[in-house]
Amino acid sequence: MQSYDEPCAVILAAGKGTRMKSDLPKVLCPVVGRAMIHFVLDSLEKAGIKRQIVVVGYEAEAVKQELANREGQIEFVMQNEQLGTGHAVQMCRDALQLQTGPTMVVAGDSPLIQPTSVKKVVDRFNDTKPALLLATLEKEDPTGLGRIVRDESGQFLEIVEEKDATEDQRKIREVNMSTYLFNTPDLLDALSNLRNQNSQKEYYLTDCPRWLREAGRAVEAIVALQPCESLSINNPEELQLVDQKMRSMGYT
Repeated sequence: MQSYDEPCAVILAAGKGTRMKSDLPKVLCPVVGRAMIHFVLDSLEKAGIKRQIVVVGYEAEAVKQELANREGQIEFVMQNEQLGTGHAVQMCRDALQLQTGPTMVVAGDSPLIQPTSVKKVVDRFNDTKPALLLATLEKEDPTGLGRIVRDESGQFLEIVEEKDATEDQRKIREVNMSTYLFNTPDLLDALSNLRNQNSQKEYYLTDCPRWLREAGRAVEAIVALQPCESLSINNPEELQLVDQKMRSMGYT
């Protein structure tokens, strides 16, 4: 049986994106004239991540059709119910059984992800070999994002969502941008231990770092992302802003 010792990526692309005011799956909403997911896959490929596992759900066939002509090693995994980011990655467990190299998890609606950032994260992972390396960002206005909490020596402690953060934690400018690089066996262990004991009854990938730390495994966070990668797309106005930014950066 084939095993995969190079890094792979899981791309989360199952959501509808209800605030986008479009019937399209969110990742197919166009920026610079192309479905936004193409830019994510391009960046991963340029950084050397050839094996790409795309998690589809809402309008899955439309996403598959859009990506049908791409070169490279795209595999699709179905998430029939959208029960959180952790659940989406849990759907990939079978595909990851033969993955001996690390697994990156990224959002399919982050078209400004940069190949240089991805490569920086992979290189750091190869140097330090943690169970999980979180790629973070310093953001002037961190409103709405999960904060990276560190101990007095600067070691990663946890991700605290804004709604759960104390007043001091809300002042933290280092934020989680949902870019993770896992040692694959550690990821599979963490996925098996995720629980949905929260108000949404969903499985959150952000619970994996805490579980891994509590299990005594190394979790590291580095400020590896660039300012442009902080631009998220949750509504038509943000889509337009990202489109303008990408055009100004020379994307075509």
